[in-house]
Amino acid sequence: MKSRSSPMSVRVGAYYFDGWSGINCQADDSNEPWSKNAPTHLSRKLAYDYSEREPVWGWRNDEPAIMKKQLDLAADHGIDFFAFCWYWNEENEPYSANSIASDPKHTSLGLYLQASNKKRVKFCLLIANHAPLRIQGLDAWKTAIDVHWIPYLKDEQAVTVDSKPLIIIYDSSTVAAGALDYFQKKAKAAGLLGVSVAGCCKAGPNEGFQLSASYNTIPGYETDIPEEKDYEVLIKANKDSWSGEPNFPHIPTITIAWDKRPWDGPQSGNFGGGSKPGWHYTNCTPQRFYDYVQSAITWMDIHPQETIEERMVLLYAWNENGEGGYLMPTKGDPDAKFLKEIKKITEKQNQKTPL
Repeated sequence: MKSRSSPMSVRVGAYYFDGWSGINCQADDSNEPWSKNAPTHLSRKLAYDYSEREPVWGWRNDEPAIMKKQLDLAADHGIDFFAFCWYWNEENEPYSANSIASDPKHTSLGLYLQASNKKRVKFCLLIANHAPLRIQGLDAWKTAIDVHWIPYLKDEQAVTVDSKPLIIIYDSSTVAAGALDYFQKKAKAAGLLGVSVAGCCKAGPNEGFQLSASYNTIPGYETDIPEEKDYEVLIKANKDSWSGEPNFPHIPTITIAWDKRPWDGPQSGNFGGGSKPGWHYTNCTPQRFYDYVQSAITWMDIHPQETIEERMVLLYAWNENGEGGYLMPTKGDPDAKFLKEIKKITEKQNQKTPL
């Protein structure tokens, strides 16, 4: 895999979490206003105590018009692709570009595939391979590859790295032995050059991965005492994670912000997995965010042999509203100030692109 030695434009991707459709399991036990027509991952605490995080179109995002609006917003502000979270379960329906998946966590991916403006934003998959939806055993991995992932990779809008479709696997340590070799063979049999597999959580080149990435980097995810920390602590931890090698490049990730307090405690719905409270970060201003993203681009300029030729940056996230990492316009930030900073950066980078 080659690395570019001279500056060029940057490609910005944003992780897309689809917890904002389906039926909320707690809503049946509540007659409160928040629970009426609530999506799967809304909670009382998020709806009431952190209501400023509600998207301008409401908590639900399972309508074609909302997906179309999000794609236009993303494209107009320099987002090149969405990395949709994809979850394994035994009941997953096979890939289809013409119907919405039965799993509500894949609703937006289905809406994307049907969107009239999907060509404005490319896509890839982030395989959210963690408990309780972890892929168990080689046979299950083969089913996921054959039935689900290969058809997505053949879509003309699939993001590529080194001319091969990109797929990101959340917990690289849980991949079944032989699964990634099988993946390469099946991709080539499907007419592709192969697949570029990025591993999160300390992936290595000897394990069948071609590159590394992160979903997010969170110091103080769980602590005995919840604490407020300055944004610089989060920024530094992310910068320290940017590291690659010529034969195993890295895609730098920006953790936009982090504050999972809406998902802590008895009214959270335990969407944090029942974890202890942790740190949350303050003083997250648009200017500091701009400088933060710019530092990732500077890192790629200085270390071209450690990153990929396509010069990608991944953002956590487009819509992790429950954890505080989001770019979309909300009722507390209808102008989407952080998203506007991405537009400034990408426009500046595109002006540098060599002819």
